[in-house]
Amino acid sequence: MAKPERIYLAGPEVFFPPDEHKAIVAEKKRLLQEYGLEGVDPLDTELAFSDNEAKFRRGHRIYRANRDLMDSCDAIIANLTPFRGISADPGTVFEVGYIIGQGKRAFGFTLDSRYYRERAGNTPEDSLGHAIEDFEMRDNLMIEGGIYSSGGQLFVADQPGEHRFFSAELFRRCVKALAGA
Repeated sequence: MAKPERIYLAGPEVFFPPDEHKAIVAEKKRLLQEYGLEGVDPLDTELAFSDNEAKFRRGHRIYRANRDLMDSCDAIIANLTPFRGISADPGTVFEVGYIIGQGKRAFGFTLDSRYYRERAGNTPEDSLGHAIEDFEMRDNLMIEGGIYSSGGQLFVADQPGEHRFFSAELFRRCVKALAGA
């Protein structure tokens, strides 16, 4: 029997309280399993830290462990709902780019249906006079452009989900598209 495709689960959920994170990841993995796919969460690593290990070193070990997880995956589904600002979590954006750079497909979803420029105040420039892009995309053009050029899709909520940062229905749409269902 062939091993199922492994799908990296990127998003800000890693910063949520542990019980909340576990519940959302369990639901994501369950939905993937329905389509014969395996979900891989960034916290699926087996890292142990000593009390005297420098934070900088810990950060680099987490980066390498997550990079190794991404290397072992066939595609990514990224939660690109704005987090701590008007755009997606920067670590998640890096992970999307890393996967795309390997020639793998990227899928994403956002619960914020506004275009990037709308989220930035619907003006051509910010308070410093820097241009704000206006391409009628949900986030920076490199993110959305990369997803579509990888053969993936970005799904946008028509209405808020059951959680501020997660919608099982929207995630299911990503899974169905990835599985070709």
